[in-house]
Amino acid sequence: MTSRNPHIKGRAVDPPPITGAETAADLIDRAFLAYNGARLREGARLLAERMLEDDVTVALSLTGALTPAGLGMSAIIPLMRAGFVDWIVSTGANLYHDTHFGLGLSMHQGTYQADDVELREKGVVRIYDIFFDYRVLLDTDAFFREVISAPEFQRAMSTAEFHWLCGKYVRAREKQLGLEYRSMLAAAHEFGVPIYTSSPGDSSIGMNVAAKALEGNQLVFDVNADVNETAAIVWDAKSRGGKSAVWILGGGSPKNFLLQTEPQIQEVLGIAEKGHDYFLAVTDARPDTGGLSGATPAEAVSWGKIDPDQLPGTVICYTDSTIGLPLLAAYALARHPPRKLKRLYDRRVELMTRLKEAYYSSGRAAEQQAKS
Repeated sequence: MTSRNPHIKGRAVDPPPITGAETAADLIDRAFLAYNGARLREGARLLAERMLEDDVTVALSLTGALTPAGLGMSAIIPLMRAGFVDWIVSTGANLYHDTHFGLGLSMHQGTYQADDVELREKGVVRIYDIFFDYRVLLDTDAFFREVISAPEFQRAMSTAEFHWLCGKYVRAREKQLGLEYRSMLAAAHEFGVPIYTSSPGDSSIGMNVAAKALEGNQLVFDVNADVNETAAIVWDAKSRGGKSAVWILGGGSPKNFLLQTEPQIQEVLGIAEKGHDYFLAVTDARPDTGGLSGATPAEAVSWGKIDPDQLPGTVICYTDSTIGLPLLAAYALARHPPRKLKRLYDRRVELMTRLKEAYYSSGRAAEQQAKS
């Protein structure tokens, strides 16, 4: 046997044989030893050993068609129920398709090799290899149009409030149908998890809101409230001596909206802060194209989005979220006990008050007023 080079610090690559009896968490620990398998193992351990400590507030961003693939039910709802996800930024499309399940509507496994002209003629909609009846869209549209006609929706509100109210109605429909934990919106309502949408007009939900506006409906999404409420969540976590963790699935607008909370606190509001503490991303986007979806946590440091002292607490795994999310969820649920729910939605007014106080104490408000 050769003597060990003192410059080699890692453990030897010497995994046990796979028997078929391993849990998902065991497989990750024992067999995911190199390349993006190792990155996923590092991300799983970052999540279970550091991000899920009691003093860490965990945000999850969702892009890509995850809910049509059933990942809301299989992974995200169990994570919320265990207290592992405290707030969410999602595309509107994920929330729209999530609602199908809460209404008792079905989506089915299909094939990406289908003839789309034939599917259109037969009233079948395709999301890659997921099929569903065109009437699913019409029934879901009808549900949202009915819901937003209610008196409680006739005003401006943040997308978190909108989704919380919608979740109440989806949960009521679930109960009528004898269903449980089928919809993220319904579960988030129950668990007090605020869900934001960074581009509220960019989905079928937003399209139906716009259509109702033509009829005189008074619902308006308050994007200013979204920006300030998300910053308030992060500021509260950090100012109380805790930490902020971001868990990013994909990229796009939700990723930026989640990360911009720190520049909002530091650059715009003038409050002394250093950035998010933990960064876990699952993405198939490359950094060299210059797009936000592939931007690394090291690049985010230059914007103040990530605390430079915490770069060792950042992991990017380059893989499909439909592969990474179930494995990470299984690992976290196997390796960490449930946490007490933070119920951040219930604290929105308090969090905004604390952020406003910090803003005025920073002197930035007076400085801006003096310039105007």
